[in-house]
Amino acid sequence: MNVNRRQIWIMSVFLTMIVLAFGALFWRVFDLKYNDRDAFQERSQRQLSAFGVETPRRGQILDSQGRVLAASIKTYNAFVEPRVLNEYPDQILVTASTLQDILEIPGPEICRMIAESKNPGFVKIKSEISDDQRQLLQAARLRGLGIDPNWDRLYPAGNLTGHLLGFVGADDTGLSGLELRYDNILAGKQGKHFFVVDVGRDPIGAQTTKGNDAEDGLNLVLTVDSVIQRFVHEALQQKMEEYEAESAVAVVMDPWTGGIMAMVSLPDYDPAAFSTTPQDKMRNRALTDPFEPGSIFKPLVATMALDSGMIGYEEKFDCENGQWSKYGGIGEYGNHEYGMLTAREIIIHSSNIGMAKIGLKMGQENLYDGLKLFGFSSRTGIDLPGEEPGLVWSLPKWSRYSVTRIPFGHEVMVTPIQICRAYSILANGGYVVKPHVVRAVVDGQGRIVEDRQPPKGMGYIIKTEVAEWMVQTALSDVVNEGTGDKAKLENCQVWGKTGTANIATDGHYDWKNYVASFVGGAPAEKPAVVVMVSIRKPKRSLGKGYSGGRVAAPVVGAIIENTLRYLGVTEPATTEPVMAESLTAAR
Repeated sequence: MNVNRRQIWIMSVFLTMIVLAFGALFWRVFDLKYNDRDAFQERSQRQLSAFGVETPRRGQILDSQGRVLAASIKTYNAFVEPRVLNEYPDQILVTASTLQDILEIPGPEICRMIAESKNPGFVKIKSEISDDQRQLLQAARLRGLGIDPNWDRLYPAGNLTGHLLGFVGADDTGLSGLELRYDNILAGKQGKHFFVVDVGRDPIGAQTTKGNDAEDGLNLVLTVDSVIQRFVHEALQQKMEEYEAESAVAVVMDPWTGGIMAMVSLPDYDPAAFSTTPQDKMRNRALTDPFEPGSIFKPLVATMALDSGMIGYEEKFDCENGQWSKYGGIGEYGNHEYGMLTAREIIIHSSNIGMAKIGLKMGQENLYDGLKLFGFSSRTGIDLPGEEPGLVWSLPKWSRYSVTRIPFGHEVMVTPIQICRAYSILANGGYVVKPHVVRAVVDGQGRIVEDRQPPKGMGYIIKTEVAEWMVQTALSDVVNEGTGDKAKLENCQVWGKTGTANIATDGHYDWKNYVASFVGGAPAEKPAVVVMVSIRKPKRSLGKGYSGGRVAAPVVGAIIENTLRYLGVTEPATTEPVMAESLTAAR
């Protein structure tokens, strides 16, 4: 009886264990089917599928006439996956032997590249393979061999537009210039495609229900005209070399819209070779290098004084016969001696003493307000990276001499683009414009996606009659009678102002070196362009002179002549530059 109970107990335990085991099994089946279904299905799909990334084509950059300045072309690279080859002992030798014949690279070299690779998933064997090589590699169907599509960025104009366009890095991301500023527009959107693969991870079909196609980047149309850009580059390069100068900048602007028609900064660089370019050559000095402007600042301060009624057109100022002992002592450039001069004559003869007395007549607060009104010490907002704001000290930091020094371009730092904007305000009759380089964003079919031009006439800050008088009378006479005669042209009235500025360094002036500048435009009755040229440290020991009138004015004259002819303003349009006589025979 006891034995039977014991047997029954054992059988009960055994049956209970069987029931529990089957219960656990059924529960696991239920759990797999209903609770963990999605996770295991996803894991299974990952084992059966792979995805490939499709890189979009970066948008083009075109000049104002549709000429290509930057574009991307598709190339292919051959690569292998060492981890796949290592699974099969003879596969590396087979792959190296096959690639040797197709890519014309020695087999031992291919083996060495694979053996020394620190990346088990990728070793580039050859870049930019030909179409024939690509087809042969695809036909070979070797394990671990792949063809990687790539986009190469090309800059057909080279150095000509280097500072404007900038460049992209190895991952096709913009790192400088317009490539950086508009990277999100140019880059496009990456695509992703999924494939069914076999046990060797080789594709055997496409999963059409998943993934998305790449979206190519949009294109930029600039306000810059590459023909005008070449005029400017050649004229500036020639003058810089002639005077063995340290650097040079030139900007051509449409004074009515603020559109940049050309911008050159020397020394320059080729975007295709940015990785080997010294950092100093990569600065766009038109935006990044503020300087004391010297006499090109005088017409702007005189305009402020005339517009506010602080001085009159015929009011005369005693210029002290060239030396004024007050306010720390002020003299005239070149030891010129002037007596009583009107505002027009002060501008024509570029009198420091006359401008100092205009500054005194205005007073500190009015002068400071005028400088801020013209936008000095603030960025213009141009659509290029790296712009510096310049410097106008706050009033508490002004000395008793500042009100007499700023009017002739000392104790203030400005950029070439700020000067161009200020003179554009004079040229267009007194209203503010916003400098810009991009005219529109367009898609691949040429349709305008976004008009990037700022609104015209953003508000008048100077009375039209004052601005017109400054351009058509005072600044025109600077060219006709004064220091800007080297910019004079026979077929239209050029206007502008020269500047020969000491270089401010570490709290003092370099009295041996200068910045020679000229800024102006043409025709005077309705200016089509404003041109600013600034040449830093022309070599004085050459004996050719170093002033803005000698060095910079002839360059502006040549640029204006060629540009107006090309635009059809003075003569029928031509793409062939005609160098101004004064450029090749500068004095």
